Amino acid sequence: MSVSLLQPDELEAALQAIGAERYHNLHPFHRLLHDGKLNRAQVQAWALNRYYYQSRIPAKDASLMARLPTADLRREWRSRIIDHDGDAPGTGGIARWLKLAEGVGLDSNYVESGAGILPGTRFAVDAYVRFVQERPLLEAIASSLTEMFSPTIISERVAGMLQHYDFVNEATLAYFTPRLSQAPKDVAFALDYVKTFATDAEKQEAVLAALRFKCDVLWSQLDALYFAYVAPGFVPPGCFQPASV
Repeated sequence: MSVSLLQPDELEAALQAIGAERYHNLHPFHRLLHDGKLNRAQVQAWALNRYYYQSRIPAKDASLMARLPTADLRREWRSRIIDHDGDAPGTGGIARWLKLAEGVGLDSNYVESGAGILPGTRFAVDAYVRFVQERPLLEAIASSLTEMFSPTIISERVAGMLQHYDFVNEATLAYFTPRLSQAPKDVAFALDYVKTFATDAEKQEAVLAALRFKCDVLWSQLDALYFAYVAPGFVPPGCFQPASV
């Protein structure tokens, strides 16, 4: 069956529709997190496992940047690496996420080691890194467009956690404040790139599939957390157990 070529605004609307249906703000685990329905150990499990995702973003972005054909494009993408790695020790998003993990009661060395993360977390995040390394550049860039939807989830997360968890404060959640300005900047570039270079129906469908894949990556991480720490509560061998940290 033939697929019609979308106009740029129609392609953007189709991308937005994917987020409305598939973004992980809809996942039951996130609803529990935002609504204050998790206990401290469950919040710790989230912070620990999410750290692995955060820590691999610069590696993903470095592999993508290496494939960009011009200095202008590489400079544009390089800011993403700086945002996460920082430009000095103790700066950047990864360092701020470690502070979040410490703020909810985890040891930073344990978090950085990755020893306690769930297999589902590792498989999903590593699959995302491989996708960006191996798929065409257009699809790799399109997979970053989950950031289109992140301001909403950040606002919900920060407000909900501050309201419901007495072991969380604004300093604990400092990771999220810069993302409210960084993510829209990143989206503007990636969305313009996708709308410019998805020039036929086949490329447009590949772009949409890439965003669906990235939504699945984020969703499957929360599936793993829910299965291990909410219901039925089966924690895989060697993974985070609150009493063992």
